[in-house]
Amino acid sequence: MHQVRRVAMLSLHTSPLEQPGGGDAGGMNVYVRALALELAAAGITVDIYTRRTSASQPGTVALAPHVDVHHIQAGPFGKVSKEALPELVNEMADAVAAHIEALSDAPSPAGQAALPVNVIHSHYWLSGMAGLLVAKRLDLPLVHTMHTMARVKNHHLRPGQLAEPGIREDGEQHIVAGATRLIANTTAEAAELEGHYDGCEQRIDVVSPGVDLKIFKPAFRDRSRQELGIAAERFHVVFAGRLQRLKGPHVLVKAAALLRAERPDIDLQLTFLGARSGSDKYDLAAMIDDAGLSACASVLPPVGPERLADWYRSADVVAVPSSSESFGLVALEAQACGTPVVATNVGGLPRAVSDGRTGLLVASRSHKLWAQAIASLHDFPQTRADMGRAASVYAEAFGWERTAAQTMASYDLALTYQYVAPPGC
Repeated sequence: MHQVRRVAMLSLHTSPLEQPGGGDAGGMNVYVRALALELAAAGITVDIYTRRTSASQPGTVALAPHVDVHHIQAGPFGKVSKEALPELVNEMADAVAAHIEALSDAPSPAGQAALPVNVIHSHYWLSGMAGLLVAKRLDLPLVHTMHTMARVKNHHLRPGQLAEPGIREDGEQHIVAGATRLIANTTAEAAELEGHYDGCEQRIDVVSPGVDLKIFKPAFRDRSRQELGIAAERFHVVFAGRLQRLKGPHVLVKAAALLRAERPDIDLQLTFLGARSGSDKYDLAAMIDDAGLSACASVLPPVGPERLADWYRSADVVAVPSSSESFGLVALEAQACGTPVVATNVGGLPRAVSDGRTGLLVASRSHKLWAQAIASLHDFPQTRADMGRAASVYAEAFGWERTAAQTMASYDLALTYQYVAPPGC
């Protein structure tokens, strides 16, 4: 029996109720939502806290039995950029702490005393900064998941990309020093926590993200292509994610333009599912026009999980040309659908993709290397089919139930070491 019965989960800069693929909504939104639902299935009550962005938003939304999303008031209504959100950390922390205290005092519908919150679990550095304050005020342990790290992103900075600000680096350093436990997606990320932030190995738990295997599965591939209007003879490459330089959809545009010039025999079709993110002027549609690819490339808005699974199944290849990824849920979801993945060999993607078995890892974001990788999978359809079968089997080891079980173990360790730090930390 696990010690933890109720968790306050902080996702303050973006809500798990938002559609991933645009703005600030991405893999972390999927992670928070799926983890919360699986924890609830295991008997843990989860309260998710996010910033209220509209006066019309209800104070609380019941996501599922024992999972509530609470919209807390902090700062003005409307979207606040991530660059401005640090100014609201104290206000957000006060609102979350006050709400948790009110929950503890409120009786349940049956008239029984409410379950007390045992653990604070924060996601991303802004929530982590607020989480430190909440944990101190309520005398609770803090478990933190970085999802991405400023020093890692800055270490792999590419031309044209903006560096993460110093305030974020300092904030993450403060979180690493003050959190009770840290959750890393991979052993590589755990090493980055140690190498870039002097994280204590004994306080880091490696927990791989999961995939919803009921939705993302290798079924009805031909039907998916027919429903989405993908002709049988076309070589279909799909990108799903936020349209920003970090995620690298422009790499695919350049690779496709090269293939069109050098390999006109490849009847290529590109589908980009996502919306623009961030403050930079990243106009993917204009890039497609400039490259002369308007006839074979389309940019579509993000879609829900069931439709996204259809798009993955309609693809011959799913591309993940990111310059930095803590794990890469898109890669995992696509493979669960039986589709091989081509991904950049960075961050957690070497864990999400088994190179040469479930897809290909590309050494860099050179459009020439990406064109070669795409062409190689086009030229060897049997290899592509073998990879797809291996990919679906590989993904079966990453169900959310396993992620939740490992997370609960981290929570238990957080309670154990709340007052006594492990030796050497």
